[in-house]
Amino acid sequence: MKSVHHPKLTSAEVSNLWTTFHASTMIKCGLTYFLATVEDPDIQSVLEYTLEFTEKRIQTITRIFQEEKYPVPVGFTDDDVNKEAPRLFSDALILLYMLNMGRLSLTGESILYGVSARDDIAAFYYQCLEEMKELTNRARKVALDKGVLLRYPYLPTPQRVDFVKDQSFLTGWLGERRPLLGIEITNLVFNAERNALGEAVIIGFSQAVESKEIAKYMKRGKQISAKHFKVFSSVLHEENLSSAKNLTSEVTDSTVPPFSDKLMMFHISGLVASGIAQYGTTMSTSPRRDLGLLYARLTSEIAMYSEDGANIMINKGWMEQPPQAADRGELVKKK
Repeated sequence: MKSVHHPKLTSAEVSNLWTTFHASTMIKCGLTYFLATVEDPDIQSVLEYTLEFTEKRIQTITRIFQEEKYPVPVGFTDDDVNKEAPRLFSDALILLYMLNMGRLSLTGESILYGVSARDDIAAFYYQCLEEMKELTNRARKVALDKGVLLRYPYLPTPQRVDFVKDQSFLTGWLGERRPLLGIEITNLVFNAERNALGEAVIIGFSQAVESKEIAKYMKRGKQISAKHFKVFSSVLHEENLSSAKNLTSEVTDSTVPPFSDKLMMFHISGLVASGIAQYGTTMSTSPRRDLGLLYARLTSEIAMYSEDGANIMINKGWMEQPPQAADRGELVKKK
């Protein structure tokens, strides 16, 4: 009889499942509220599709942890969402949020799939990746039909293939700067778009949170998002290129919390973390020196904001301990 090798979960696998569980339980709460307030049937369909596979993810991860006798995380529950809260975000903003979630998850989940060793975990993340591809495609098509999909600037068609001739290709601090590359334009527009969305989300949250400390933290995040949006847009406008649109008008005047303060803090923490990752990737693909310096400065700013947010969550007892290596020193002390 052929034996079946069933190894333990690796550090990558258990950490990724743990993180996916938290993200999925948070997303489920968001989708539950969005479905209670959305009016457009096409956007509703996108939300229903996402909720269906999100619930399956939670069930799958719960089963895997139980089989491995690993503690199932708390994450977020029905106590963290108020389905009766009035509408806080417009249908258009909800749709753009879903599109952004799909785009970012495509990158993240491809990495999670790539570092999975066990067949069942690799199969799980392969399915996750397929679902996010489908979500992104559905959200893109609906956004296109509704006229809210941002089209990035067009480039002139060159008459021939050319090569970089000198180091002025890299300059940006002093002297005449070369025109932006297509990849640099893409990154600037994408980062402007994400900050426009982030500013709108955080404005809504700042209206709804109950804690004055967190409201103050959200206000600071709104100022940072608005600043970063303005910085990216100004670089594009200097070269007569279009940028993303401000989305703050897509937030209603409701002050009733749709989510717990814990969930809203966790969500902002996730947005900031993805922003840091995106800025790092962008920096590596932007040869012009002034852009590299720009992204480094902005990354430092949101990294400090992220740390302050983590301290708030720790002080309130909201931050679950992620999977970690054994503390050998502490084990020796217990002898």
